[in-house]
Amino acid sequence: MLDNTRGQSFDTLPGKPELPGALDHCVPKHHSADPFACPCCANVFAETLRLAKVDLAEQAKRTPSRPDRLAPPPMLVTGAHIITMNAAAPVAEAMLVEEGRIAWVGRLEDAPDAGQGVSALDLKGKVVVPGFVEPHMHLPPLAMMHEFSNIGPNRFETTEAALGQLAKDAAATPKGEWVVGRQFDPSLQQGPDYLTRDLLDGVSTEHPVFVYNASLHLGYCNTVALELAGIDASTPDPQNAEIGRDAAGNPNGVLKAGPAMALVVRHNTKLKNGNIAEGCLSVLGQANAVGITLLADQGTGMFQGVKELDVYQSMRDSGRMTARFRYSVGQAMADRWDEIGLQWGEGDEWVRRTGWKIVSDGSNQGRTGLQREAFIGIEGENARGMAYIEKDELDQAVEKRLRQGWAVCVHANGDAAIDRALDAFAKAKAKGLNPAARRCRIEHCSILHDEQIEKMAELGLSPSFLIGHVHYWGKAFVNDIFGLEKASKLDRTGACEDKGIRWSLHSDDPVTEMNPLRCMENAVVRNMWRSDELLSPEERVPAAAALRAMTLDAAWQCHSDHEVGSLEVSKFADFVVLDKDPLTVAPETLGSIQVLETWVGGEQVFCRADQA
Repeated sequence: MLDNTRGQSFDTLPGKPELPGALDHCVPKHHSADPFACPCCANVFAETLRLAKVDLAEQAKRTPSRPDRLAPPPMLVTGAHIITMNAAAPVAEAMLVEEGRIAWVGRLEDAPDAGQGVSALDLKGKVVVPGFVEPHMHLPPLAMMHEFSNIGPNRFETTEAALGQLAKDAAATPKGEWVVGRQFDPSLQQGPDYLTRDLLDGVSTEHPVFVYNASLHLGYCNTVALELAGIDASTPDPQNAEIGRDAAGNPNGVLKAGPAMALVVRHNTKLKNGNIAEGCLSVLGQANAVGITLLADQGTGMFQGVKELDVYQSMRDSGRMTARFRYSVGQAMADRWDEIGLQWGEGDEWVRRTGWKIVSDGSNQGRTGLQREAFIGIEGENARGMAYIEKDELDQAVEKRLRQGWAVCVHANGDAAIDRALDAFAKAKAKGLNPAARRCRIEHCSILHDEQIEKMAELGLSPSFLIGHVHYWGKAFVNDIFGLEKASKLDRTGACEDKGIRWSLHSDDPVTEMNPLRCMENAVVRNMWRSDELLSPEERVPAAAALRAMTLDAAWQCHSDHEVGSLEVSKFADFVVLDKDPLTVAPETLGSIQVLETWVGGEQVFCRADQA
């Protein structure tokens, strides 16, 4: 189904027998020690789907469709302060939309005759910006979890409050049915480091209760769930995973890594009765509510291999998409992608393949990002983190995929991992290949030194920053992981901006929640969670640069700037109505700006209840 870190395919092919326990190998060695890893780094859900006998391709067939969507009628947008992100004409007050595209934009007094007599949208002085672009998230995991209760730090500051929400969920759930929470993060929520079975028994002793850590690499369950799964003191740990135990050796409800979590979660009947494609469509709706009109999955294949493409196609065929979708396929399934003849750029304006993703290391928070020097307080074999792909293999993969015409995206968090990525692209360029022309990216690109920024500019590489690292985990980087000097090199948006490098911001959802305005605030202010201090304030960027990073430059990274990212003639009418101007508000209030309406192709896909 998925590959291991050496590239061996475990997908069950026609005529090949299923390999028992094959997915036990899809978690890299030592990966279960990384509680902050993201879906980029290792498969989380594939073993659950396998054990539960869930087939995404079969689910996709159950996705209802509506008749072919018709282009909305012409519309003249008036009374607006329009920030176009078009350098040649940066502001406007009116916009004509025809056939779902922008036919004209400018001053109302210059409106063409075609705007006479058409439906008018008078925004009464509100602000319009291009639809936001989320260039790095993980759609299938979000789709699987979209109905679970969010008990994360954005909603509850303490573990006690989060458990209180789960207790309310249980009270509203029929006896015996599952109560599931997500986004729990003990590094950001006051309380114990783990949710044990005793704590979750306090939520309910009549329901199976399961909670996903925000990383998705840890899970927690109550006694009912453990008993349902038949897990007791004699149950062995799955390969590369761990069942937490108390001093007496009995399971304590803590499950580390996907294979251990799968032993419990596979018994949730909602998995078999659900529809991941419908969940994906629901996630698109959630994205619309924060102004996103295009989003990109950066890890296709890590969920259930080739069958994820069936899910994407069913989304497209449904005629019910409310945001455009781009995706990169994972190097972990290289042999399988090659076998089916996958090529770059296939798709249309709704769903399109735009990248080849290579994961080169783990996460810095989990101390598995590959570093030049050891992490604070860590000794031994993995004191400098982990390489998820050998250097020669990385070099070969970058060269091979560039030769095939792919835009190559390399996940690199640690500075040593970034060194390796830069070296691989430099070797490819020396052989006559052009990473800049393919808009190759470094994903997360967390710890950057000056000479690496120089090299990125020379090679024409573009970083996408998980800016939530600064906000949510900045204090941990300074105090516990790197120390101030190295932590100050985190997410260097300002230095890249000064060097003329195109860059973007992303959420890596479900690592942090999609919210472009929050991402912009994090980049403009560099504030840290529950702290009055700023992390490397010299890396702050103007609001205009942050807005460009979440619109035009993110669209450029996703090979979609010819159709979205700015409000210009012939581009799709994908735009967002805001209650305040992000270029003039106090920087620390950017994340508080309200998204009032979201439009995709001239069709309204979101409207705040108080605006309807």
